Amino acid sequence: MATIISKSKIFIAGIILAIFLNSCDPARVYEQYRSFPIEGWVKDSAATFSVKISDTLTMNNVYINLRNTSAYPFSNIFMFVKATAPDSAYTIDTVEYTLADEFGRWTGKGFSKILDNRLIFRKQVIFPRGGIYTFEIQQGMRNEVLPHITDVGLRIEKVE
Repeated sequence: MATIISKSKIFIAGIILAIFLNSCDPARVYEQYRSFPIEGWVKDSAATFSVKISDTLTMNNVYINLRNTSAYPFSNIFMFVKATAPDSAYTIDTVEYTLADEFGRWTGKGFSKILDNRLIFRKQVIFPRGGIYTFEIQQGMRNEVLPHITDVGLRIEKVE
């Protein structure tokens, strides 16, 4: 009985430590995720992120965070990313990321069947004006519904 209590205490302490370490991320400016239904990511469904930027002097890296299961049927993913500035000026980019190497090994990190990928979208960005920036991310694959993509996120962090 004492062994079970000790293991559960260690497990709870591990969860608390993980939460603490995640909240102590001084480089992080913004990080959010959008989840998709179990059926998959519908082509017309954009994950939208509104980011309030006040620092117009610091360089930042912008990442797309992607979670997929090990049952994802492709080795890559195409996405369309629309970035809109506070003055309504926008850019639309088509990006491709590799999620598995040529041997079929997943490049993401994970402990079970869910893999986390941090994919660089833009390096060393200086936001020219303060205000709300909007990022819309859509899947750009040929499938109307893209299975086994569970979440997409946006992370902005200060360049160190």
